[in-house]
Amino acid sequence: MREHLQNYIDGKWVDSQGGKRHEVISPGTEEPCTAITLGTKEDVDTAVKAARRAFKTFSQTTRDERIALMNRIVEEYKKRVPDLAQSMAEEMGAPVSFAATAQVGAGIGGFLGTIEALKNFQFTEKMGANTIAYEPIGVVGMITPWNWPLNQIALKVAPALAAGNTMILKPSEECPTNAVIFAEILDAAGVPPGVFNLINGDGPGVGTAIAAHPDIDMVSFTGSTRAGIMVAKNAADTVKRVHQELGGKSPNLVLPDADFATVLPPTVSGVLVNTGQSCISPTRILVPREREAEAASFIKAMYEATPVGDPLQEGQHLGPVVNKAQYDKIRDLIQSAIDEGAKLETGGTEMPANVNRGYYIQPTVFSGVTPDMRIAKEETFGPVATIMPYDNLEQGIEIANDTAYGLSAVISGDPAKAADIAPKLRAGMVAINNWGPAPGAPFGGYKQSGNGREGGLFGLKDFMEIKAISGLPA
Repeated sequence: MREHLQNYIDGKWVDSQGGKRHEVISPGTEEPCTAITLGTKEDVDTAVKAARRAFKTFSQTTRDERIALMNRIVEEYKKRVPDLAQSMAEEMGAPVSFAATAQVGAGIGGFLGTIEALKNFQFTEKMGANTIAYEPIGVVGMITPWNWPLNQIALKVAPALAAGNTMILKPSEECPTNAVIFAEILDAAGVPPGVFNLINGDGPGVGTAIAAHPDIDMVSFTGSTRAGIMVAKNAADTVKRVHQELGGKSPNLVLPDADFATVLPPTVSGVLVNTGQSCISPTRILVPREREAEAASFIKAMYEATPVGDPLQEGQHLGPVVNKAQYDKIRDLIQSAIDEGAKLETGGTEMPANVNRGYYIQPTVFSGVTPDMRIAKEETFGPVATIMPYDNLEQGIEIANDTAYGLSAVISGDPAKAADIAPKLRAGMVAINNWGPAPGAPFGGYKQSGNGREGGLFGLKDFMEIKAISGLPA
């Protein structure tokens, strides 16, 4: 079992001040694989002091210096791909082939997109009699999840560095080793002491201390809407900026004349990617009522052809979900759909036949799902597709928007017809015949899916303050 018992503060690995040992359970084996120390408020205080000291100089660095620094980070990152992939396979169950490509690649992509945005970013611009200046915010607290851990770390750290901020990162205690390796990468790349600090911990401990800290100027959080509400409440007393990417319950609106064989594989597969543990997973598949049986047959065949297995083995299979709590929640939602009258096409609550331990969920398909069912409302975060019929396109759009979330939406069908529908969907991202946004798109949502955007130019701006200066000489 690996051990990472120290925090990275002010450019050094240091012991926690009063933290306690925590063992990470591998979802593939149900046995401990990693030990960390859950940090404390005192650890956060120490890191904040280091970050505030470092801000005085790092905030004054030039564009070219920051670009050079991030390019060095990318080069060091590439050297650690096998280590990063292995850690995610063991700790959160992403199959090692998928972890080495999609999971690791998403982190690199976050840096490359930010570097491109920074190259041509206008730090000052004229607006009438005013000069508008974009400046670093200060010290940023970052709280990141376990499902796409490197992606979410990079989408916060890269723009924070590009803007000239300093930071404290609390990664998920469910999947901590990739963040430890990430700290080693930044150290090797020459990030100045105090600019980046890492404290392992849980939400009630380190997460709350970060959100409430009076000397942290911004908190950026990715996770559930429930936890995001608590972060915002804890941050309210200090009136800091709260930047959030929260839950989703994305629709996949299948158009009446869609060619299923062409448009469904790239969109319906989004429910399976990462074992369904994606906030933009398009789980609510809306189809014309007269084609519901046809859609169910097609999707059932796709899911039954999807293997499940050991995340430490190379291959294109699905791994387990991250932990027992998530496993129990998904099985409970599957059972609720059965109890409420949905038709189970394939899958279910039983463990796949080829495994005898671990938190594995069969790829599952329901038809006959109605908007009032729990499984149509709650974020499942597992490989479970729900087919929901609509009688006409207006009703389909209404069902698509009938959710507390608004992170993303998918349209499957003729792009020309989809172009008229996309503006009617209340979501921050709309993908046509795909399940995820194109590279460089601003990532974020409407309603209870959060505030702010990540990625590229819009992500960079969200980590900056805006200052208006008037009366400058002509």
